Amino acid sequence: MSTSLPAQRPRQSFSQISAVAWEHPADRAALQALRAIPGVDEVIRRTLALLGGERGVRLLFQGNAIRIGPAQFPKLWHLHAEVTTTFDWPEVPELYVSQTPFFNAGAYGIDQPFIVLHSAAIELLDDDELRVLLAHELGHVISGHALYRTIAAVLALISLGALPMLAGLAVLPVRLAFLEWSRKSELSADRAGLLGGQDVVAAQRVDMKMAGGGRGSGFAGQLNVDAFMQQAHEYAASGEGLDIVYKVLSTLALTHPMHTVRAAELQRWVASGDYDRILRGEYARRGPETDERPLRDDLGAAGSYYAGEAREFAGQVADAARRAAERAREAFRNAQKS
Repeated sequence: MSTSLPAQRPRQSFSQISAVAWEHPADRAALQALRAIPGVDEVIRRTLALLGGERGVRLLFQGNAIRIGPAQFPKLWHLHAEVTTTFDWPEVPELYVSQTPFFNAGAYGIDQPFIVLHSAAIELLDDDELRVLLAHELGHVISGHALYRTIAAVLALISLGALPMLAGLAVLPVRLAFLEWSRKSELSADRAGLLGGQDVVAAQRVDMKMAGGGRGSGFAGQLNVDAFMQQAHEYAASGEGLDIVYKVLSTLALTHPMHTVRAAELQRWVASGDYDRILRGEYARRGPETDERPLRDDLGAAGSYYAGEAREFAGQVADAARRAAERAREAFRNAQKS
């Protein structure tokens, strides 16, 4: 039975669409929780000073990456401009390609965010998949994620001991909060990626290729989206023994969720009907009503999401404990018989 959810249709644009339309319920609430941590503003200020502010961040890529335009990677530029039009965004962000062998991309900057794609992503993805990736990063820009993702990337990549300018600050709680928000922001941007590409299978292939590559000689055509989605559901359902604890511990230091988790989460969003409603034109528009929406609305939605996660976690723990007890009883009975 196929686990993919095909969505092949002519792509459409979304006039004045607001980021509220696709943001994950835990995204903005996690950002507000981050902002409420004592010392976070000072961490941001000192980290930006280390980087040289907006100009310093941009110069890192102007000096050591390729800036894309009509005469430089023209096909990629066309896809980028097309995605910007899809979201009715007034300005095409600067786009760079960095020579990096590991698949990744990012939205960085402060007042004028820009997007960076690693060369590994360009080599692995076809045009439909690149459209999804570009829309994902534009989603970060529209949601205003670039500043906080820049700080999160620095805190994730550089050891705290190598940041003397943060001495005297309680950085670890800030770092963990940045990473928690960063993971939730990826779930929002994944939805934007799907809206930009409007091809569910292509979006799933992006997650699959991030997890394991697959475009090189001898491997083309050997990846199977249905098998990958089955793997995603198996990971989500795994609650055996210490699996649950291992899942939590293995993600604490990551800026991104696990690839299978992202694929399964995106599929749940499609199954909820929200994706199709946006395609029908039923979405929030940009303006004061969405820009200044009450935080309690986000906190309420996020509370429901986290409560569901907690209930699922508690259920898995209880089920694992029950199975462990049954095995212990069975082992004890067998020992008595022998």
